[in-house]
Parts: sequence; C-alpha cells; structure tokens
Amino acid sequence: MFNTLSDNFFVPLASPNKLVYWECICKLFSIMDNQLSFGVERDVLVDELQYYFEQNNAADFSEEELAGTDSRSKANWMLRRLEHYGWLEIETDKSYVQRVNFKEHAVRIIKTLLEIAQGRQIEYQGYIYTIYSLVRSNTDHPGVVLLQILENTDLLITGLKNLNSSIKHYIDDLTRHKTVAEIMDALFNDYITNIVDKAYHRLLTSDNVSKFRPEIIERLEGKSRSRSYVEKAAAEIAGIREVPIEEAEELVYHYLHGIVDAFQNMDDILKEINQKNTRYQRSAVNRARFMLTGSEDVRGQLKEILTGINEEITREQMNLGGIYRIDFLEELIRIYSVSCLDEKSFYSPVEGKKEFKPEKLADAEPDLALRQEKLRKMAEKMQKVLSPVRINAYVRMQIGDKKELLATQLPLENTEDFVKIIYIRLYGQRKNMDYTIELREEKEVGGYRFKDFLIRLKK
Repeated sequence: MFNTLSDNFFVPLASPNKLVYWECICKLFSIMDNQLSFGVERDVLVDELQYYFEQNNAADFSEEELAGTDSRSKANWMLRRLEHYGWLEIETDKSYVQRVNFKEHAVRIIKTLLEIAQGRQIEYQGYIYTIYSLVRSNTDHPGVVLLQILENTDLLITGLKNLNSSIKHYIDDLTRHKTVAEIMDALFNDYITNIVDKAYHRLLTSDNVSKFRPEIIERLEGKSRSRSYVEKAAAEIAGIREVPIEEAEELVYHYLHGIVDAFQNMDDILKEINQKNTRYQRSAVNRARFMLTGSEDVRGQLKEILTGINEEITREQMNLGGIYRIDFLEELIRIYSVSCLDEKSFYSPVEGKKEFKPEKLADAEPDLALRQEKLRKMAEKMQKVLSPVRINAYVRMQIGDKKELLATQLPLENTEDFVKIIYIRLYGQRKNMDYTIELREEKEVGGYRFKDFLIRLKK
C-alpha cells in the first residue's frame, strides 16, 4: 500500500487545517465528478476555490504564512499542497493548458470517506439479488460471472459483519446516556432509524437470505459437478489471473466451495445479529423503565441512592474512585477496613457428637387465604408483563372499530401508559404483529415528549 500512497498522503486530514482541506477536496471532487474525466482546467478550479474562501462560512486556516493573503492566493496554495501530498496531479496538454486530475487511489479513498460521512448503509438486497441473478444466468463467460458472484458474496458477508459490530457499538454506548430522554432518543431516533429501519428489518423481510439461499447453493454445487463448466471457467480465469490452466481449475473449485460455505454458515452471523438486536432493545427499555419507576420499597430506595450517586459524580466530574468523597454516603453506610485480624477470628470450635433426636413435624393446615393472596399477586404481576401478544390485544382494544389511531390519542395518565407506548413503537417493527406504524412529528402529551406515530391495523 505504501508503494502506492505517498508517505504524507494523510497529512491533510490529520493537520490542524483538516476541515479546510476536507471541504476543498469535496468541492474539487464534486466539480470533477460531473466531467467526462477527472481532469479539469486549473483556472476553473482556482475560481471555484476562490469563491469558497470568499464565503463567510468557509473554514479558517491556522497557517501563519496565509495570514492576510487574498482568497485567490489561498486557492492556488491549496492546489499546490494537495499536489504535494499526492491527492492531485497537474499536467500540461498540447495547448499549454494545465489540467488537474485526482489520482486513482485518491478517488477511491474520497468515495469511501464520503460514504462514511453520509452514513450510507449497505444495500443487502442489491448483493443478494445480484448473486441470485448471476447464479441463474446462462452465459458464455462463466469465469467472469464466477468472479462477480465471489465479489458480491464477500461484500454481503462483510456487510453483515459490519452490522453485527454496529449493534455491539450501540450496546456499549447505552451506558453513556444518563436520562430517559437520551435513552429514548438513542433507541428511536438513532438505533431504530439507522440500524433497524435501514438494515435489520429489511434483512428479515425483503432481503431475507433464506428466500434465495437454497437455489443459490443447489446451482453452485451443480456447477462444481459439471466438467464442461469448470473447464470453460478455468480457461477464462487463467487469462484474467495470468496463471496456468491447472491452477485456474483449482481456483474455480475453491471459489465455488467458498461461496457455498459462506451461504451455509451465514446463519451463525444472522443469529448473533438477532440476539444482539433483542438484547439492545431490551436493555434500553429496561434502563428507561428503571429511571421512570419510583417506589418506597427496597428496590425503589436503592434506585434513588444509585441515581443520586450518579448525579453527584457527573456534577463534580469525578471518576469512579471519587465515590468515596461524596458526603451523604457517610450517613447511609459505614465501610471500614481492618489491617490486622485476631487469629481467633479464624477458629471454629469443635462441637462434640450429639445424639440426633428428630422433631415431630407439625400437621398444619395450609392458610387458604394467604395462598389465594399470593396467587392474586402473581396473576396481577403476570398481567403487567408486556409481551407482543398483550401489546397486540391492547392496540386492538384501543383502536376498536377504527382502522388507525395516533399514539398521542392513547391513554397517557401515568408511567405504565408511557411504557406501553414505548413497546407499541418497539414491537411495530415486527412482521408478526397485527399493526404497522408510521412516524409523525414530535409531540408533548401529559409531560411526556416523544415522536408521534400512526398505528394502522393490517388487513
């Protein structure tokens, strides 16, 4: 790689002027991208950069040598620096006109960086459909098609692994959110929007690998058993890879078996993605419910103590070791250390042998009233469990004879009602629910602020 890239290639993006460099690179790339090639007259690019530096929202330079210089001088300086760092190359044509080109590796890197900056998600459907279509096609160039199948399979597997890593990143970040509003914003406005809606939900429905995998595997295994296919594909790959025909045949078998193994082992990745998605959503909702719930029992008191400790640590910007400097903890519990223990503290006295005399078991009648009360409390607790079945029934009861209903029209008198709305929004992504959801504007009802959504019953 370092034989292709210059040693100082990434200096612009790591310098104090990285914002200026990046905005100028994006500006130049947008101009060159609309041309038949990436070559544009130097004067045209200087004019565009001069116009950029004349704008009030242009990023500022921290270079002392540019202090007090005009915008055109800055534009010429920028082109010279990008050429020096290996992003651009400037050539003079037969008419003595200088033309500026992005180098080939720079174009690839810029496109990748733009995809990262724009948060573009991988289109799994495109990869799967491409593989499926190529496998079923009858072509006179089996070697070229096989390489295309291999490339798209690698992109698909890489995309699934990236999705798996992204969900883990969201799980790790969940502990950074200190309030219910931050947790719900991370869950619905970030995670649901960027992960569930764009990737995970489609991966389970329209982009489901299981719909295409059996035929893909069957056809690829059939090709591996076809001698004529292997010979023709090997002949093409031998010319493309510049290897002997015998080695090309080994590559054909290797590619076919590798693609089949990738599709057969894809369930492990999909299973882990599904588990992490469930874990993240459950952790987010449980964390929000913990912060919303308050009571006088032991759990509620412990929650108040931990919340107070967390607020104090955050306010004083302490690290975790600073917990011992919080004043009100002295009134809650006393922790002390002992540097020297008496040897008798470890001594267990020997008890003599005693004759065992079994006691008579009392033949007590069960307390039916107490038993009924425990059963009632257990049933009441089970009624509060918000499973998908109960959420379905709750939605149908609230909608009644209507076909649709806004979330802001649901009962919202206490925390339990708000938690139900959270679960309705959460379960609305599942295909086995009786309703779908459609996002609307943000609203505030009864002191609760959330993005409203339309609940519509399925036909």
